[in-house]
Amino acid sequence: MIEIMDTTLRDGEQTTSVSFNDAEKLAMAQLLLNEICVNRIEIASARVSEGEFKAVKRITEWATKNNCIHKIEILSFVDGTASLDWVEKAGGKVINLLSKGSLRHLEGQLRKTPDQHLNDIQFILDEAAKRGISVNLYMEDWSNGMIYSPDYVFYMVENLRKSSIKRFMLPDTLGILNPDQTENFCRQMVERFPDLHFDFHAHNDYDLGTANVFSALKAGIKGIHTTVNGLGERAGNVPLSSVLGVLNDHLKLENTLVESKLSRVSKMVELFSGLRIPANKPLTGEYVFTQVCGVHADGDNKANLYFNPLLPERFGRTRQYALGKTSGKANITKNLEELGIELSQEDLLKVTKRVIELGDQKETVTIDDLPYIISDVLKSENNSQNVKLINYNLTVARGLKPVASISICIDNERYIETSVGDGQYDAFMKALWSIYDRLGKEHPVLTDYLVTIPPGGKTDALVETTIAWDFKGQEFRTRGLDADQTAAAIKATMKMLNTIADNEHRYVQEEKAEAVK
Repeated sequence: MIEIMDTTLRDGEQTTSVSFNDAEKLAMAQLLLNEICVNRIEIASARVSEGEFKAVKRITEWATKNNCIHKIEILSFVDGTASLDWVEKAGGKVINLLSKGSLRHLEGQLRKTPDQHLNDIQFILDEAAKRGISVNLYMEDWSNGMIYSPDYVFYMVENLRKSSIKRFMLPDTLGILNPDQTENFCRQMVERFPDLHFDFHAHNDYDLGTANVFSALKAGIKGIHTTVNGLGERAGNVPLSSVLGVLNDHLKLENTLVESKLSRVSKMVELFSGLRIPANKPLTGEYVFTQVCGVHADGDNKANLYFNPLLPERFGRTRQYALGKTSGKANITKNLEELGIELSQEDLLKVTKRVIELGDQKETVTIDDLPYIISDVLKSENNSQNVKLINYNLTVARGLKPVASISICIDNERYIETSVGDGQYDAFMKALWSIYDRLGKEHPVLTDYLVTIPPGGKTDALVETTIAWDFKGQEFRTRGLDADQTAAAIKATMKMLNTIADNEHRYVQEEKAEAVK
């Protein structure tokens, strides 16, 4: 069984601009241990701040009540009893003691001999044992130690192998190793000390973190350290998602990770960290289960020819077929099937041509845009807008809240409303929902709002506003394009209203058809 120790709450928090509060740390700790089921989590560094102490205290209290306090680990330092006092007061039962894994760090930073360092470590081991605290040992800068001072590394481990240390942690602290070096150095440790448990801690400075984990596991390493979404100092740590894929699909090594919870934990960490998941990030990115090429969609239609073992359903996702200039009829057919729309071959060709034209113009085309494209291309009365924005006025004055006045037509009836809000778009939405509430109509909840501005600093450039909505448990996105951010958001909102109206109209028609049968 391979152990996974996730250090998002400690090492991941060293990402530039990332800081978690105590409530966020507790929520992520619970999710990591209870849902995605990592084996251990490292939650903080000792003696950092009062806020960090408060967070650790909340997590250890929860973990004690839920019989998992042994899975909670805290980074500690070779500083006599200072770190131990802090950890003990915070309720911790496991420390990851930061020692020196290279002679260069030992002599340059601590200015001590190996024997002096060993004596300092042994003192902490003895003190920890008295307090009922177990100890794992981080060998900081171990990768450089193996390159430039392997005799020092072996000397330290040899003199500590009979101690109470439970795990020896081998960090590539500066992310310098390649896969060949990683396998060689890890194999030396495993074969020289076969009775010890070794963890490998990868950083991603050369984008080799996942490859190095693969090599470490091949060499016999028993534990891997990860962070969610690859958070961490500089280029970050090896992502939990990548390690999951390597373990399950390439090395077939037993582990406790629950694949179906991967997207949920990634999204939560994205929310709390404020750092968005890259759209093309393996396993967790928005686009990774999206086929763009029409040839691929055609192959999937015929025999799932472009499927690989990373089936989106494993990770709580669904396969999608993007629309753009490389789209063919197969891509559009896949999306129309999802919408429940059938077109003749002649009409399908017209819609396909229009989608390709939009792709050439670098327009983003989504499944939610298809009904509008169909309406525009086919000039069909059946696809006319059920919700039309007649006009609107937004005003902003210094010292006063923004005001929105809107005139809107719903099912051929016109409604007018005025409202104030915390911003222009907020005022617009409050006026809109006031009309919907008056009509007794349900409306969705906005769950995410993203504005994309082209690089280059051009103030007259078009901006794209992407809004995520939740309606009756179903999440979908709409996009609007305009030179003004608020106008783009309003366009995205109108697309959302008509998408819901079209779906409800289609549902009513299906109900009537069933009743006739």
